[in-house]
Amino acid sequence: MCIQSIAAFVLSAALLATTALGQVTTLEQPAPAAALISYPHATEPIGSVREIYDGVLSPEMAVNTFRNIDRLFHTRTVPRSVEPMPLPPAEIPLVNVSFHDGDKRYDLIDYLYVNKISALLVLKEGRVKLELYRFGNSPQTRWMSMSVAKSITSTLIGAALKEGFIESLSDDVTEYVPALAGSAYDGVSIRDVLMMASGVGWSEEYTDSASDRRRLLEAQISQEPGGALAVMKSLSRVAEPGTLNNYNTGETQVVGEVLRGAIDRPLATYLSERIWSKFGMESDANWWLESEDGIEIGGSGFSATLRDYGRFGLFLLNGGIADGETILPAGWIHEATTPKVLKGGTPLEYGYLWWTGTTPSSREDGAYMAMGIHGQTLYVNPVAKVVVVAWGARPEPMAEDIIDDWLFCDAVAESLE
Repeated sequence: MCIQSIAAFVLSAALLATTALGQVTTLEQPAPAAALISYPHATEPIGSVREIYDGVLSPEMAVNTFRNIDRLFHTRTVPRSVEPMPLPPAEIPLVNVSFHDGDKRYDLIDYLYVNKISALLVLKEGRVKLELYRFGNSPQTRWMSMSVAKSITSTLIGAALKEGFIESLSDDVTEYVPALAGSAYDGVSIRDVLMMASGVGWSEEYTDSASDRRRLLEAQISQEPGGALAVMKSLSRVAEPGTLNNYNTGETQVVGEVLRGAIDRPLATYLSERIWSKFGMESDANWWLESEDGIEIGGSGFSATLRDYGRFGLFLLNGGIADGETILPAGWIHEATTPKVLKGGTPLEYGYLWWTGTTPSSREDGAYMAMGIHGQTLYVNPVAKVVVVAWGARPEPMAEDIIDDWLFCDAVAESLE
């Protein structure tokens, strides 16, 4: 499947390309603030959160649900800026990109169709090189982040460290979450949980109703205060802290609890105060809560517009400075987004809740990515000064036979040099 000539015609002419679920729409001018327009998807039928994780939604219902996740649980608003940051169009737009994944050659349209991309934004030095929406999405659409939220939570840890709410990443998590004292998290540092290396046992299988990940989800479904923390307290230790990496969404809930204990305010409020409102996000975001008026879900459930995810990438690309204020500690972005070494010397291709580059090009440029199931990505390349945001609409949490997102983003960055 390679239709480069069709891709160039469709995108350069800014026409509509009909798909089984909707349309591709390209934009060349900034859209009005989403706050001025009522949410366009509010009355759509949606599925359940269990159906999301089971991967049983139809493609149409998956799209509806992914842009309405604030209807699944109680949420807290992340207020926008009163002065939105402009995202002006680039003089020369990105029309197409060509690359190889193994022995197969792909282009932009292949990526959109094979990976079921529902929206895509490419920024180069803060200017819009490409912005398109499919399946009825628009600049007003808020889309779920899934585990992209983990990287946002990690960034808030950096902000709290800069302000002195957290003294050191070497501090034990129980200093900020006393309820975990006496659990497997005794002696676990903040740095350990940021690397998902607490040594606490965990199974992350999304479609297995008996997994720890699904136990955490069921605790959230119950909407009982303290339910998520109770799941984390029940776990057993399987390795010494800092010695073994095991992907663990519950670990990010512990990070969220550390943040809440350190800053003494909701995570959504702190995100707005330090980044969202200060950096010029044009729309309110929202964030799932463990229970009504409870703590945010540290590893999932954040929902925002495409451009505001792009602005979050620009915040990092620009050194973590917002409204003239340095929000993150010196060197934090590099430390958080580069590979680590576990205790004992084992190398770890992971940062502080950020994925580090897996391809030669991404490693050379120090590119990093926030990634979520169902195909959510936020790619930042500090050398090329490129940010790519892609919303996936794949019904299955971990779909196979897809195009490598790193290869696509590398090709975009290289085409814009």
